[in-house]
Formats: sequence, structure tokens, C-alpha cells
Amino acid sequence: MNTKRLVLLTVYALIAVASLVGIVNSNSDRAEFIIKAAIQASTQDEDYVGLLAFKEYVEKASEGRVQVQLYSSGQFCGGVPECIGNLQKGVLEMFPTTAGGTGNFFAPAQVLDLPYVFDNDAQAQCVLAGPILDKMRTTVLEQNLQIRLMGVTNTGGWRNFATTSKPIHHPGDLVGQKIRTTPAKIQQELVRQLGANPTPVSWAELYTALATGVVEGSKNGIQDIIGAKLEEHLKYIVLDGHSYMAALWWFSEPVWQSLPKEIQDIIDKGFEHQQKAANDLVFNQEANSYKLFEKAGGTVYRPTLAEKQAFKDASGNMRQWFEDNYGSDWLQLLTASVAQCDANVP
Repeated sequence: MNTKRLVLLTVYALIAVASLVGIVNSNSDRAEFIIKAAIQASTQDEDYVGLLAFKEYVEKASEGRVQVQLYSSGQFCGGVPECIGNLQKGVLEMFPTTAGGTGNFFAPAQVLDLPYVFDNDAQAQCVLAGPILDKMRTTVLEQNLQIRLMGVTNTGGWRNFATTSKPIHHPGDLVGQKIRTTPAKIQQELVRQLGANPTPVSWAELYTALATGVVEGSKNGIQDIIGAKLEEHLKYIVLDGHSYMAALWWFSEPVWQSLPKEIQDIIDKGFEHQQKAANDLVFNQEANSYKLFEKAGGTVYRPTLAEKQAFKDASGNMRQWFEDNYGSDWLQLLTASVAQCDANVP
């Protein structure tokens, strides 16, 4: 049993015991409010571990008034459009999207997926807890999208390019490679600017697509690679760190407005516990996941400063692409937020 699975099982056991005690003491069948939270990932994912922490806190703090029901692996809804639609109708209460996935219904959020913006976890987390998140929350509510942005967690570490048969040390090595992306325009544009061929493939189909040569690589975090056993096909990773994998967590606005203030406060506090549990798991397990990748026969390449700068230079038109499509306001706010965090984060 690898270290990550052992840690996860330990976390599950502890939270399950605590949750069981809470359920017995509070008699959950008398819960006044049901919060249904869905994710596309499995129960071995940091998103699920975060939700377990959320569930434990909210059920205990509400003294049984709230029951949290968790749905993993797409059990509740099949994809972002369906899941967001369920939030808007009040059928589902909580669901996360990546920055790119958010672009399906709120395009400016893709600003968080611009490449080579963040240098480290502390800087990224500072920006994602600041004015740009507040503006997104306010704008989405003003646009009456019927969803509320609760906050952001890390969902898999840092996105890097990983390939099946060709090592990538320099952006020129990507030229002509079929790289899997999500349907997000910003991900496809980055791959295109680096000279590769963007190939949208769903997460559920990625393992087979790599095995059959439909794609020759992907851009994922190491946690997701190991969790989905993609190391069985991906053999090379270059740590270019082009984006921080942020999960934006959404809550159904119709449901939110139906909740009393004291329950809203408990849910807000519960998300803080969720965020810490998810972020801590990613931070603590990322290095071990790279070791697991190497143990499976993979090669991890750490680019020099000059090579990393080459990746930045090759994707230098991404900011102009974003501005051309979505205006300059969000881009300016992102730049200002990064500068402010650099001044304040040690």
C-alpha cells in the first residue's frame, strides 16, 4: 500500500468515526437541512478529503440541524453543464469547477488559468484569497447566475506537461505533439501557442486515449496522474508548472437564500476546514507522488531557469489573447494581486 493511500485511509477512518459519533448524537434523520455536494473525482481525491472535513464540521457545529451528503465519481451529475444547472435549480448544493471549466459559464474566470503567473503555493493561495476572488463572487451574483462562489481549494498541485514517449525539456519539444486538454478555450490556446496540437478528451476517456495513441501527452497535476493510474502510460514529466490547479467551489444561490444566517455562517466556516484539509493533503503528498511516478518507470525533468523562461516566452501571447477575448480589467486585477502578494508574502 503506497503512502498516499495509507494517509487517505487514515483520514477516512478518523473522519468516519467522528462523523458517526455526530450522527448518533444528533439523530440525523431529524436534520432540517440537507446539503448535497458532488464531485467528478473519486473518493481518493483531495476534493473528497476536503468534503469529509466539511461534513464533519458542519454536522457537528449545527448540532444535527444540517446533514451533508457526498457524491463522488460523477454519481450525481455527469459534467460541468449538468452539475451547474443542478446548482442553479437548487437540486444540488455544492460542486467545484476548475478555472478552465468555469469558463463554460463565466468566461473571465479563465484569467486564473493563464500560464506561468504563479511561482509558488503561498503566492497562488494569497492571490486566490484576495480581491480577484471577491470580484468574481460579486460579479457572478450580479449576473444572476444563481450560484455563489464559496472559495478555492487546490485540486492536484501544479499542472505540468506529461508525455508518453518523448521527453519535453524545451517548448520546441512539444511541437506536433497531440496534447490532451479539457474543452476550455484557454487550455487549448496555450497548447496551440507552444506548437502542439490541442486534443480535447474527457477525463473519463483519458486513460484509454493515452493507451491507444489518440493523445501523446496531457497537462495535469501529479496527484491526478497517480490517482487515475496514468503513470502506466505517461513516462515523462517536465516540471514547467504552467498553472496552479485551483478548484472553485460553488453553492446553489436559491438554497443559500433559504438558509438562516446561523447556518450560512456554519457553512462558511465549514469551507475553511474543507480548504485546509484539501490544500494540506496536496502539499504533503505531492513530492511522494512524484516518487511513485519514478518508481513506475517514469522520468521527472526539472527545467533550468533558462528552459523555464523559454516556456514563458513561447506562451507570451496568452495575455494578449485573453485581453482580446475578455477585456483588460480582469488581467489588470490579476497582475495587481500578484504584485501585492509578492510584497506581503515572505
